Amino acid sequence: MKDLGIYFNNSDQREIVFKDGQLGHQIIDCKTAGFESIASKSIAIITVPEYRNSDLNQENTQWIDGFKNSFYQLYPGHWHVPIYDLGVIKPGQSVQDTYVALKDVVTELVKHEVFPIVVGGSQDLNYAVYQAYEKLEQTINLIAVDAALDLGDPDEGIYADSWINKIVLHKPNYLFNFSLLGYQSYLVNTKELDLLEELYFDAYRLGEFYTNEKMVEPLLRNADILSFDMNAIRSSDYKSNSSHLPNGFYGEDACRILRYAGLSDKLTSLGLFNFSPNDQNYNSDINLMSQMLWYFIEGYNLRKEDYPIGSKSAYLKYRVNIDDFRDEIIFYKSNKSNRWWLEVPYPKLEGMKLQRHLLVPCNYEDYENALKNELPNLWLRTYKKLV
Repeated sequence: MKDLGIYFNNSDQREIVFKDGQLGHQIIDCKTAGFESIASKSIAIITVPEYRNSDLNQENTQWIDGFKNSFYQLYPGHWHVPIYDLGVIKPGQSVQDTYVALKDVVTELVKHEVFPIVVGGSQDLNYAVYQAYEKLEQTINLIAVDAALDLGDPDEGIYADSWINKIVLHKPNYLFNFSLLGYQSYLVNTKELDLLEELYFDAYRLGEFYTNEKMVEPLLRNADILSFDMNAIRSSDYKSNSSHLPNGFYGEDACRILRYAGLSDKLTSLGLFNFSPNDQNYNSDINLMSQMLWYFIEGYNLRKEDYPIGSKSAYLKYRVNIDDFRDEIIFYKSNKSNRWWLEVPYPKLEGMKLQRHLLVPCNYEDYENALKNELPNLWLRTYKKLV
């Protein structure tokens, strides 16, 4: 791996004495160990306090050391994956310069099978993370946990609440699916939701999560990139919520979502954005972020590596016939984790680049509904995207 140190500031983090067993004794500081030493199959934490394209406080960087100290004082589980702290990305002369730096860093890490976790900064940084996948030459799935839909006007510049259109319209386009999780209906224009529907993208209200929490696991299992807007957490739990939202995810549910994300073999990057704790709520909010990150890494260490690619001889195969439907619906169940996937028939005329999207994560309930003669909506939406 090439030296990424040119993109990072030297930290003035004050010395903290950690207890035996705490993460402070395990996390590897790349400024000391060297960026070339980063091992594959590891996790890399990147701090990016870039807020210039948002309404957040652009000068708010004092939280960085406090957050790291909070996280470092946690005790790990039975973890085996190395964790590296890459430090703080230097702010560019312009926001575009910061985008380029983040893009280059994420590209290099993902190429070498290192999982990047981007902490801090506003959500427009998603565009830089997305661009990092361009050299991988594969279509990807992006999921955003957000109370609103940050679609924006394609004729205007990128901003923290208007970045999705830049990804959708980016050329070359390698976005296969976009999913919005946890939106609140009164914060979203119905015309924008209609546009998502026309593109066969997915949107799930906050209430749908609390009606059926199981739906989030296969959704995250199908994602390559996860973007988590801290403002999706209600103000009572994330007190620096810049949107001042009384409704949203509870803190423990944010941790649950990130644990599911960690378990996803397909997911290759995570961004925790719009994190800018104010002085009044400083300790509570940095501790919440620390615990969310802890749950993600806990899930990552529990990955089963059972995504059904290549030979499927180790999976149980179920065939379901539905009345007045030509094709069988084929399901696969993992012997390792008891998780389910459904197979979507492949239109040959599309070439080979979409092969990785033919097996779609699902729940046991999708199989049960197929037995009741119901064509899974997930199957139909995926098929329409393929053709």
